[in-house]
Amino acid sequence: MAATTKSALLEISQKEFAKLSKLVDAIDTNMAMTKGVEDTSIKDVISHRAHWISLFLGWYADGQAEKPVFFPAEGYKWNDLKRYNADLRQRQSDLDWDGAKSALASGYADLIACITSKSEAELFGGPMKGANNKWTPGRCAEAAGPSHFRSAAKFLRAEIRSREL
Repeated sequence: MAATTKSALLEISQKEFAKLSKLVDAIDTNMAMTKGVEDTSIKDVISHRAHWISLFLGWYADGQAEKPVFFPAEGYKWNDLKRYNADLRQRQSDLDWDGAKSALASGYADLIACITSKSEAELFGGPMKGANNKWTPGRCAEAAGPSHFRSAAKFLRAEIRSREL
């Protein structure tokens, strides 16, 4: 069930990030950088999650400034996500494991700062400006943060299990 209050959004964000961080902290550089399914590494997944936080923050800022909001990014549509993610992996190919972990921690801090700086009404009082859908900024923040943390943790657990066999 999606968060509908600021306190619930903060709580779920902190909870899911803590779970993901515990897994991330246990992964060494070699494991993180080894490519697996679909030529994707653990590092790729973590840096991807950090990037999506920055996308959300950009969407929010652009909407507030009444600038065009590009979902998911300029030149891409939602049905282009596979191509977008492949292009993102290419752009992030020089990023190392420490850089990916740092980007995730920084993104998380930025997300929490954004959430805490907003009122209940700003987060859940209506659709996010520029989004052209009914999702509130709070719901978008949850999708970019805790929902992505949860799916990344699931991916990491599966990768760790598959490599232990």
